[in-house]
Amino acid sequence: MTASITAPDDDRPPPARFAFDRCTWKEIAHLLGNLPAALLGFVYVTVTITTSAGLTVTVVGLPLLALVLMGARLLGRAERARARALLGVRVDEPSPLPGPGRGAGLIAPVWYRLKDPVAWRTVLYSVIRLPWGVVTFTVMMVGLFVLWPVLPFIARGLSNADRAMVRGLLSPSDELERRIAELESDRGVVVDTAAADLRRIERDLHDGAQARLVALAMGLGLAKEKLLEDPDAAAAMVDEAHGEVKLALQELRDLARGIHPAVLTDRGLDAALSAVASRCTAPVAVTVDLDERPAAAIEGIAYFTVSELLQNISKHARATRASVDVWRSQDRLMLQVTDNGKGGVRLDSGGGLAGLAERLGAVDGVLAVDSPSGGPTTITAELPWRTREACEAHAPQGAQRPREAGRTPST
Repeated sequence: MTASITAPDDDRPPPARFAFDRCTWKEIAHLLGNLPAALLGFVYVTVTITTSAGLTVTVVGLPLLALVLMGARLLGRAERARARALLGVRVDEPSPLPGPGRGAGLIAPVWYRLKDPVAWRTVLYSVIRLPWGVVTFTVMMVGLFVLWPVLPFIARGLSNADRAMVRGLLSPSDELERRIAELESDRGVVVDTAAADLRRIERDLHDGAQARLVALAMGLGLAKEKLLEDPDAAAAMVDEAHGEVKLALQELRDLARGIHPAVLTDRGLDAALSAVASRCTAPVAVTVDLDERPAAAIEGIAYFTVSELLQNISKHARATRASVDVWRSQDRLMLQVTDNGKGGVRLDSGGGLAGLAERLGAVDGVLAVDSPSGGPTTITAELPWRTREACEAHAPQGAQRPREAGRTPST
């Protein structure tokens, strides 16, 4: 969640008065506590960062610095809590730092921590707070014994400076920083998915069509040798090889369909989803209500999303009927797959649906699951709508399709 740098109206303290009200005493307590809090933060930051910087020539330097920055985030959380309790500063907690994605290795998590803008701003906050803590502690101690009548006004001025520092340095990353971090994480997901797909294609070619073609070549070689001495045996071997060619062609067609089906390119989602629905073990009703085609990449993601969901129905749902609905809702492409199977589907971490949700998230998509035990199961996916011509998001066109009863709302 991203917080605004400027405080809302109800975040402002009441006007300062000569009387010592509850707000004034809280401000005084905060200003007196600045020095011990600043000492703790300054010592932690200077000692740990100096130590980890000195160890960067070894293998433990950068991982240690990443741990130091994780600790700096905890310091920032404590300071936000103190400011929230004593100064009434309402600053949201920063979002968790996005991870580098699955299969990223050992270096990527360290690198993500080293680039954490929230932690580095907390380090800066801890460094500049020590002289400020000395100033506020000294002024408050003098004020309590010498400047008592005007102390509420002094406390208010110093506290406003504290409020500004907390909002400026300890607030969550701005939207741009957060978006950059998300896109970097999504890029890792896309790279991992592409690498896995390439390995799958290589494995299918090696174990399927390639092995069949090698056997076919050997069979034709044997038939060639027997052609003169045993024509009947050679003819039988050629006939067998002809069957092998047909099987190899079918495997290559299936593999090509798994990469990107030609019917999707030529005729769009309606025909492509109807084709994949015909291979489901349960009868599937397909409804596609689109007045134009989205970008080819979005079409491909939508196709493979529905294809994977229908495969899950065939393997696990024990359903007797299913439906696929595709429509456009403003600037989103909506997909909904429903079946009357046993239900109990969960979006658990590490499962197939979790991987699908992760891939959708890499393109700003969302996956929602509604599957009570006993069924029915409704899985809704949202993808960004991008025009086929410009491949960019544009303003909504046309009226939103009315939602039917039972549809899962957009998340």
